[in-house]
Amino acid sequence: MPLYELLCISSRNIATANARDLVKMSALTVLDRGGVVRGFTNFGIRVLPHRIKRHQQYFEEGRYWLMHFDCNPLVLTELTKSLRLDPRVLRHNVLKLDNKLAAYKYNTAESPAATAYSQF
Repeated sequence: MPLYELLCISSRNIATANARDLVKMSALTVLDRGGVVRGFTNFGIRVLPHRIKRHQQYFEEGRYWLMHFDCNPLVLTELTKSLRLDPRVLRHNVLKLDNKLAAYKYNTAESPAATAYSQF
């Protein structure tokens, strides 16, 4: 299974518990369909590079977070569809890092999996 990286920008206006539910929903979408979640990184609330209109509202700040995971391409289409329809998500982008985890050097000492939910 290929290794992917999901960068997601969610609304700043949602509560912390609601942001945690969004991350959990994304992870469970991958896990329930046979994928593996490698870790999370929370970048916090940042100013957006430009004003974004989403769901009939304008946003100038967003909550940035990152998820590394392995899954097959069919699971990836389901994940992107659910993120596209979710009103909490402003933007998302999925990058294919490599076909195998061994080719991607992942530092386990600084692994975001150890602090997955403590940052949210």
